[in-house]
Amino acid sequence: MKKMGTLYFFTGKMGAGKSTKSKQLAREKHAVLLTEDEWLASLYPNQITSFNDYLKFSAQLKPMMKKHVQNILSVGTNVVMDFPGNTQKQRKWFLDIASEINANHQLFFLNLNNDQCLRQLAQRRIEQPERATFDTEETYIHVSKYFEAPEASEGINILEFSGIDSQGNQNAIAPE
Repeated sequence: MKKMGTLYFFTGKMGAGKSTKSKQLAREKHAVLLTEDEWLASLYPNQITSFNDYLKFSAQLKPMMKKHVQNILSVGTNVVMDFPGNTQKQRKWFLDIASEINANHQLFFLNLNNDQCLRQLAQRRIEQPERATFDTEETYIHVSKYFEAPEASEGINILEFSGIDSQGNQNAIAPE
């Protein structure tokens, strides 16, 4: 039996550090990193100007991305997806990608509180001024309404991270 790659994906509120953690994990796991923001910007340049635009184009990307990721996993290469897994429906999509081809998966739950996320968003606006118009407290509040914390009943392997240490690293919580 050939060895499949592992699919790594993330959940956490806006500003929790999912993109930062995905880059770090891709290096650690020698994995292919796929970033939704990059794909959307390439395929739909200057067409995403609202949250509804994002939802529309993200939905168009998913069928193509699913097959692409399954092909990468099936040759034994790990994949880190910097795509949101912030609702049960989104996480089921990731789980289907892996389970349909019998690949392993791991969900990283960056469980930071609102104050931590808003502080990180403020820092990101400074470091990435091009994101300042989207990375606002108002957007955070709007998007956070849709966030659903993952539950064991979803059948997903969850590794939870909570809090940030003095070096800016997230602290893992041992699974129960």
